[in-house]
Amino acid sequence: MTLGALGVVYGDIGTSPLYALKEVFHGGHVPVTSANIIGVLSLIFWTMTLIVSLKYVLLILRADNNGEGGLIAMLALATHAVRDRPGLHRVLLAVGMFGTAIFYGDGVITPAITVLGAMEGLEVYEPSLHAWVLPLTLVVLTCLFAVQRLGTAGIGRAFGPITLVWFIALAALGLPQIIDNPAVLVALNPLYAVEFFIDNKLVAFIALGAVVLVVTGGEALYADLGHFGKLPIRIAWYGLVMPALVINYFGQGAMLLARPEAVKNPFFLLAPSWAEIPLFVLATSAAVIASQALITAAFSVTKQAIQLGLLPRMHIKHTSVRDTGQIYVPFINWSLYVFIVLAVALFKTSSNLASAYGIAVTLDMTITTVMTFYVLRYGWRYPLWLCLASTGFFFAIDIAFFSSNMLKLFGGGWFPLVIGIGMFILMLTWKDGRQLMGDKLREEALDLRSFLEAIFVSPPTRVSGTAVFLAAEEGLAPNALMHNLKHNKVLHEHNLFVNVRLHDVPWVGFDHRTTMQPLGHDCWQVTVNFGFKNDPDVPEALKLLEGRGVPLDPMETSYFLSRDIVIPTFGDGMALWREKLFASMHRNSAAAADFLNLPSNRIVELGAKVEI
Repeated sequence: MTLGALGVVYGDIGTSPLYALKEVFHGGHVPVTSANIIGVLSLIFWTMTLIVSLKYVLLILRADNNGEGGLIAMLALATHAVRDRPGLHRVLLAVGMFGTAIFYGDGVITPAITVLGAMEGLEVYEPSLHAWVLPLTLVVLTCLFAVQRLGTAGIGRAFGPITLVWFIALAALGLPQIIDNPAVLVALNPLYAVEFFIDNKLVAFIALGAVVLVVTGGEALYADLGHFGKLPIRIAWYGLVMPALVINYFGQGAMLLARPEAVKNPFFLLAPSWAEIPLFVLATSAAVIASQALITAAFSVTKQAIQLGLLPRMHIKHTSVRDTGQIYVPFINWSLYVFIVLAVALFKTSSNLASAYGIAVTLDMTITTVMTFYVLRYGWRYPLWLCLASTGFFFAIDIAFFSSNMLKLFGGGWFPLVIGIGMFILMLTWKDGRQLMGDKLREEALDLRSFLEAIFVSPPTRVSGTAVFLAAEEGLAPNALMHNLKHNKVLHEHNLFVNVRLHDVPWVGFDHRTTMQPLGHDCWQVTVNFGFKNDPDVPEALKLLEGRGVPLDPMETSYFLSRDIVIPTFGDGMALWREKLFASMHRNSAAAADFLNLPSNRIVELGAKVEI
């Protein structure tokens, strides 16, 4: 498990040495002097210690939602903790949605900067190959996204060993330089970081925007909690990842003390001449692994957001018969690809991309800290002073890094922010549109029990078989039932009115999957429950009703759904442009039948118009 965590969890943060220290001194804001090198190294070490070792590994990993982590899980925990405070609940939901949306901005920049940073090793060794850096970057990225549809199970097995070799190589590259110049180890003293700030003030504050690159990927520690558990993640960090990163950064710093001109690319210049080609190949492999881990996370976050009702249904392909977490979302895959190619073409170098990096990451870190406060205070009932002390300290650090990165807003920071804001508008529009649509359907719907009592006064013709009517609301007569009676004038011998509930917990077990209430006349009200990491499968869930008087012969069971057409209108709902956007999203969303895994040859869809 620890070896697996190396490949998936630490791929992103493990590739930061490719560009992080270089970017601190890039642009000439921070002169390459001995005092500044020691100060920056001290800042890097204590940034990793405070943000990753203390905040994420010790504190945030404790806030698991039934073993699952990530911003979606934290959002579910925080909103559940304040469920009896409606105003605060709405605010936290909006903040959590924005954090989730911003993640997609980070998902565009990370593969672009890591692969580009690795490819730039070519021009360090052979300047004449400069013109090949961009084309080769695009080739690697294109191949990476093209193979996603095949699944990552085979590649995933190689992630851990390759990343293990990568971290060993990081330490092996840095150690000789530290041995040659052990004076660099004084940077472990935090006073040198403080002195760097005192001596440089505004320049040091600006440098924070580059220093934050050393902790990019910290969110992955929490997001991948459900895959590996706390212990393997902690063992990997304290036992290998952090020591290897510190040795490499300090090795780069020791080399800069002796050869300040190496600042143009200190990582690749650490390697002796015989190791140049192997290091380039290894760095490219590590960059691909870091990108793959983030792409996989984007698929996972999208699936969870869909099941929490924050995004429309999308086609999700399962690429493994054993691991339900192995999924492929074509729309997200190719959307990410388009924006990543755009980022590479627009920014052209890892240094330029570094100016776009940081805002999304630090904003997500800040939001995670805020959510953690509400989980500690209202979910776990810890004393107020303890909650403020534990999260306030990290909040101040997050705000400092976020403020520094905001200086990069017009230099490229706008790019991931625009992507994040666009995603937030889509998520908010989808959520509000579903609320309006639900209100309209409830307003026009009839009580199911009363309706059945009325029609059985003079019952319609009964036909053999079982009808499963999918209902948006429990206890209300579904549109599909009304239209079936109106047009076909028949009712099946057995009828199930099924309401699918998606909960804000990761998993719902089979013992709580279905509940059933008899309605008389061989009709039943059934509720099917799924968590946001379960794969919705209604036929499989209904099998749990066997032996309880409900016949469910697959060849005698039909599934009735209502395919609603949304009509935007002027009124009290959303702005007209948002209603039109929602109507378009609703029209183009994947079919409910596919999402619920209904058998395609047993489905009857009946249309209806809904004005919002």
